[in-house]
Amino acid sequence: MRMKSVVLTAALTATLALVLGSVTPAASALPITHTVAARQVSPDWVNSATVYEVNVRQFSEAGDFDAVKAALPRIKSLGTDVLWLMPIYPVGKLKAKGSLGSPYAVADYQAVNPSYGTNADFKALVEAAHAQGMKIVLDWVPNHSAWDNPWITQHPDWYTHDSKGDITWPAGTDWTDVADFNYDSPGLRTAMTDALKYWVKNFDIDGYRMDVAGGVPADFWNTATAEVNKIKQLWWLAEDQSNTDLMIQAFSANYNWELMNALNHVGGRDNILYAISGSVANYPSGTYPMNFITNHDENSWNGTEFQRLGVGLKQSAAITFITPGIPLIYNGQEVGLQKQLAFFEKDAINWTANPDAATWTAFYSKLTKLRKNNSALWSGAAGGSLNFIDSKYASLLSLYRVKGANKVVFLANTSARAINASLPVAKGMAGKFVDYASGKSVTLTAGKKLSLTVKPWDFVIYSSAASK
Repeated sequence: MRMKSVVLTAALTATLALVLGSVTPAASALPITHTVAARQVSPDWVNSATVYEVNVRQFSEAGDFDAVKAALPRIKSLGTDVLWLMPIYPVGKLKAKGSLGSPYAVADYQAVNPSYGTNADFKALVEAAHAQGMKIVLDWVPNHSAWDNPWITQHPDWYTHDSKGDITWPAGTDWTDVADFNYDSPGLRTAMTDALKYWVKNFDIDGYRMDVAGGVPADFWNTATAEVNKIKQLWWLAEDQSNTDLMIQAFSANYNWELMNALNHVGGRDNILYAISGSVANYPSGTYPMNFITNHDENSWNGTEFQRLGVGLKQSAAITFITPGIPLIYNGQEVGLQKQLAFFEKDAINWTANPDAATWTAFYSKLTKLRKNNSALWSGAAGGSLNFIDSKYASLLSLYRVKGANKVVFLANTSARAINASLPVAKGMAGKFVDYASGKSVTLTAGKKLSLTVKPWDFVIYSSAASK
């Protein structure tokens, strides 16, 4: 859904100040660690995964399940493992925006949008994805429904009412096309949980991305996720960042808006550093953020990644794969899509519009392979520790991650000037590596210096030779 940007909370700022000291936190010799224990369990398949978001309506001229199914081999070859499908349910027509309405205005939680296909078509897509070794994550809309959802008339007590007694849209938003749910109603909680179970039981889906998850009480999520997980252990992604209660028990991952916002300010090393640190320090152990430079909301409402990131685009994309969390690729991103897709209209992706499409596909394929092959970059508890490298260079982001014998060293020049860097090699950073760009062997020796030149807006990755 259309979400407002999130700023660094006072609590997180305080936490990072204690961990990192002043705004030269790259000088920290200590790894950044989790501060809160978690009870949520993620399925193992998500550890090394990269998420691929599919906007079914805009994915093809046909805009249906069959088109997505036909593209599975290409999506798989990109190195992505998880298909997140934007809402596949019938779209409400009452008070709808634009000619087609929002996919997040759900008219029926136990049906598919007929323009996308039938139940059988969707089941065929799930089965085809599973045959490719891929997982299916459904986008769910628990905070509100369409105005012509039958629940409106059947169960008006399931909705929020204004002072006049009228059902209203979510407070503080311009989402006039949807009606706000009231989770004080036990009936709504039961119905929503049953609907979640429906897609697991009947279609064998593998996870949920929860729209506006923070708008729904944490106690509902704690109960509902536990009930659904009795059928099958799912992966749960929350569209939220600030509500850490959601992460203690219900969700494995949430949104890293903090990192995306920092990356949007090209040249802001310290902002990026704080955001990366928060990806660990502000998360319960075993949980993690989803890292991204674009998605359906950012593309439609805030501009393409080319518009927002400019010369820092490739560097920013690399950061989303290197730092703690799970990376996301939005459909079209892998071919360098430079168009904002209309949210409420039919606006199909032109997959051949960019003459450099193959270059971008190769770029993202290389990043997904790097992540998959080096466990230091995996998600949550399966991934490696985060360590900042002692650095006097104000524009140089420098860090390394370690998981046993697997290590990754990452440097990024967030400025328009080349940096001739000389960095100390800590004991945990030492080892034999392969230069990501050149493929050449590199040896780092503890107590010695790593000396190199990092070009403007460029990045350097050393991946351990131990990686498999």
